[in-house]
Amino acid sequence: MKSSIKPNRLLQALGLAAVLFASASALAADKVTIIVGGYEKQIYLPAKLTESLGYFKAEGLEVELLNEASGVDAENEMLAGAVQGVVGFYDHCVDLQTKGKYVQSVVQFSQAPGEVELVSNKHPQIKSMADLRGKSLGVTGLGSSTNFLSQYLMVKSGVPLGEFSTIPVGAGTTFIAAMTQDKIQAGMTTEPTISRLLKTNEARVLVDMRTVEKTKAALGGTYPAASLYMSTDWVEKNKPTVQKLANAFVKTLKFINTHSAAEIADKMPKDFYAGDKDSYTKALADGKAMFTPDGVMPAGGPETVLSVLAAFSKNVKGKTVDLSKTYTTEFVKNAK
Repeated sequence: MKSSIKPNRLLQALGLAAVLFASASALAADKVTIIVGGYEKQIYLPAKLTESLGYFKAEGLEVELLNEASGVDAENEMLAGAVQGVVGFYDHCVDLQTKGKYVQSVVQFSQAPGEVELVSNKHPQIKSMADLRGKSLGVTGLGSSTNFLSQYLMVKSGVPLGEFSTIPVGAGTTFIAAMTQDKIQAGMTTEPTISRLLKTNEARVLVDMRTVEKTKAALGGTYPAASLYMSTDWVEKNKPTVQKLANAFVKTLKFINTHSAAEIADKMPKDFYAGDKDSYTKALADGKAMFTPDGVMPAGGPETVLSVLAAFSKNVKGKTVDLSKTYTTEFVKNAK
């Protein structure tokens, strides 16, 4: 039986099928899954804001954001290949290199941690980090950046590891519950959790790292924190996709730099306000200067991170770290 399709139409159909297949393949190549270490935290605001502003789609990206309370769990997911990137603290890039794993910050969101060490008002006698000897300190998770910073601040204050406990309590409601129930006497957390505890007078600030100036006082220098970091191997193999991600995030950082806290807050999901949009907006107004304007790693920042980690971490102390391999500015400098 002869085919009823004429040769030229058959070729056209095959050509159209090839084009559709190529388009589908290109779309699949640009699907990226990014795990965020708590995307309701203001320190990681650029992730959800980029999605809300439509910048991922404008770059032809299909980005899925997954929420994960602990940065260490997020890095493990990425190393296992379950996700392509992590929105988390840059210090993981330094720590992982000492374990033979190469990851790099490809967009540097912030130049200060945006973290605060809060102390429970049930313990008015605690006036400094040194007074936390023998106490329980809340952190997001063991191996998280809040754990790193807590350990550093304690060791810097003359309290060696082993003479205090760090307890994984997450953030938000779980952190607040741990403090109000006195399971932790102090803890490191971010906005909007900070404002919620200060408003109810459950806690007070012991160490503030929400601005560059206060961070320098606490840590001895600029501390690059929130970032998009990815496996170096994946970055090398997927440069066009990484460039699109950088384009989207740099546009967001410029949006943050040129818009008011109220305008930014309006773009965020309402449940991120934790029932108090005014406090959320005020906290953002006070803290949004922590974000870089262009995604570029701040000068001297990696050196500060290395010195902080080397002060207490057996993984890092005495190890040689090639800081140039822990971040790249290639993509943000080429961003449209």
